[in-house]
Amino acid sequence: PIAPVGPAPGQAVRGRHSAPVTGEPRMLARIRALLAKAESTEYPEEAEALTAKAQQLMAQHSIDDALLAAAGADRDTPAALRIGVDNPYEGPKTMLLDAVAAANRCRVVWAKEFGFCTVVGFDGDLDGVELLYTSLLVQATHALNKAGSRKDSRSKAFRQSFLVAYAARIRERLTAATERATSAAAAGRHLREDGTEEQLLPDERLLPALAARSEAVDEQVDRLFPKLVSQRVRVSDGVGWAAGRAAADRAALHGRAGAIRR
Repeated sequence: PIAPVGPAPGQAVRGRHSAPVTGEPRMLARIRALLAKAESTEYPEEAEALTAKAQQLMAQHSIDDALLAAAGADRDTPAALRIGVDNPYEGPKTMLLDAVAAANRCRVVWAKEFGFCTVVGFDGDLDGVELLYTSLLVQATHALNKAGSRKDSRSKAFRQSFLVAYAARIRERLTAATERATSAAAAGRHLREDGTEEQLLPDERLLPALAARSEAVDEQVDRLFPKLVSQRVRVSDGVGWAAGRAAADRAALHGRAGAIRR
């Protein structure tokens, strides 16, 4: 059986977009624009800075939503969406999706036999996860094709190891970015939509609010998927692993203007 995550036929459908739409949050539109530029640029350093800024805005968007809920103005509950994960290398691609989701307080459940993942989280976080995962997958595929142009880099073992390492490194860097954004917000530093910061009074509600949202997501996952198992993904090519981590460094955070510094 497949756990339902959306409305039945004939009911209102929660919209999911792949292009800007009228009325979507300005923060989400800005994130979408940054990722589109990151995918299209020919300059790795520019892609790094743009991707970093997108994650920074996503983290701030999630923080703002959590504080709104803590104030009692928003009674939102966790939702879910499904994202297709195609062959080949669906395992590492799922790891990349999980890395993005975890950094944005969401959970991923992979239904390998059906070729999709279910992502559980709050609406604003789900929108950002879908956008960032799609962008990073484009960048990873481009980097893999470039690295795999050499004769000794065309094997399945190399490509599998490359993508696993890419996902693992992306997880490290996005998680660190989210932790920095959360610490800044807890200290009262708020990121405006134009990219500048303003100093506010520290809000003691923030960390409990974020913890409550994470707990709500976990409870929703347990309800939808009461029987979960984990699976190992193997790495057998050290050169591919090193190349994948290097590619993830180029696609992630970079110390340029507008980026999150390590």
